[in-house]
Amino acid sequence: MFSSPTSPSRPATNKRFVRLPAPLTRHARRLLAAGWWPRTLLWQTFMLIALLLSLTLAAWSQIFRYFEEPARARDLAQMVASVVNLTRTALLNAEPGLRTGLLIDLAALEGIRIYPSEPSDELAPLPQTRPMRLLTAEIRKQLGDHTRFATRWKTVDGFWVSFRLEADDKDEYWVMLPGERLQKHNALDWLAWGSAALVAALVGAFLLVSRISAPLRSLAKAARIVGSGQYPPLQAESGPVELAVVTRAFNQMTGDLARADADRALILAGVSHDLRTPLARLRLGVEMSGAPDDEVAAMVADIEEMDRIIGQFLDFGRGDPQEPMQPVELVELVSGLSEPYRLRGLPLELRLPGELTVSGRALPLRRAVANLIDNAIRYAGSELPITLTVGQDDDGSAYVEVADRGPGIPEDEVERMRRPFTRLENARSNTKGAGLGLAIVERVMRAHGGALLLLPRDGGGLRAVLRMPPGRAG
Repeated sequence: MFSSPTSPSRPATNKRFVRLPAPLTRHARRLLAAGWWPRTLLWQTFMLIALLLSLTLAAWSQIFRYFEEPARARDLAQMVASVVNLTRTALLNAEPGLRTGLLIDLAALEGIRIYPSEPSDELAPLPQTRPMRLLTAEIRKQLGDHTRFATRWKTVDGFWVSFRLEADDKDEYWVMLPGERLQKHNALDWLAWGSAALVAALVGAFLLVSRISAPLRSLAKAARIVGSGQYPPLQAESGPVELAVVTRAFNQMTGDLARADADRALILAGVSHDLRTPLARLRLGVEMSGAPDDEVAAMVADIEEMDRIIGQFLDFGRGDPQEPMQPVELVELVSGLSEPYRLRGLPLELRLPGELTVSGRALPLRRAVANLIDNAIRYAGSELPITLTVGQDDDGSAYVEVADRGPGIPEDEVERMRRPFTRLENARSNTKGAGLGLAIVERVMRAHGGALLLLPRDGGGLRAVLRMPPGRAG
């Protein structure tokens, strides 16, 4: 029969349409929180455009139906009135003896059934939809207000219309029209064409959004390269004006960073030469001064401490290492690094496996382990043993642990101690240093994709653990 109606209140529909974006935004936030809404700009924009196009198509289809239904109702009412009038005329003009054959021909050839109305007829009313109301109103205009309708007469389904042979005749007849005559034969065509238009619009929307998101993805990739301490190639300053401006600013920023990095390397080279050379001459002069041995040893220790602090400043100023990853034998690295300390009589206990190879940078890793050993000696003393452990966890991650019996680090101070120029004053009142040791180790591990863990040790002390992520150990 007719398709379901739309509400005749168009202003309410327009009001809901204007206020639609706010509920959509809230709904999108809920979907995002639940993990159902995409997180990339490309798919978020595409989904919003697709939703907007779908709602627009649905709104236009409802508007079309709203204005198309009255015209269709008039056409169908004209057809029904014509069938009823022709049937009535045929019955009036046919001889009484031929009426039965005429009714049989109408039923067989046209699908039109005619039955006399009786008070005991069992009728099922038509659905109260807007198309049906429009249709019945139009039919009554042409056949009279006495016209009745039904969707079932006794046990026969169809579109039933009552009529009288004469206007003042009290006897009524029921004429049934097949339901397919009232159906929309082009509904599937409209659906197919509407779906094709929607798909074409979505493809166009995807191409437009991808044209915007592609430069953004390229910028994000370049930004990650900058974040890793490298410098990407110049980005193409093309596309929309806004994106071109952003790309131009990004290229300028990377150029400024590259120049600043070159200046920093030049300054560090000058500092290394201009400061360490006088320190070496000063140490030689102190050792040849003829002063008492204890005074010479104290001055030499101060000079060595100054040289070590300068070295830390230089290490921190160099930034992240630039050399590529290579296989590093971790056991051999730790064993060779600990040997000079053991020759100086420092109590180092080594717990090493047979061999353990990781992907990394040998020099920064040596610097990180040496900083942890120096920290342990500085704050735990040279009398208590320091334990160096190399191992591999069940998930494949390799680790180097330096454990001491010093004062340790309170749990609430661990994160602060990772920052440069930071010291625990209570624990370090009698110690020297610039507060860069752990900051350098943190930077080295971040460049390796690993982590520095500062954990309390059972029985007192600190466990400083260098952990390499899974997949880098072998």
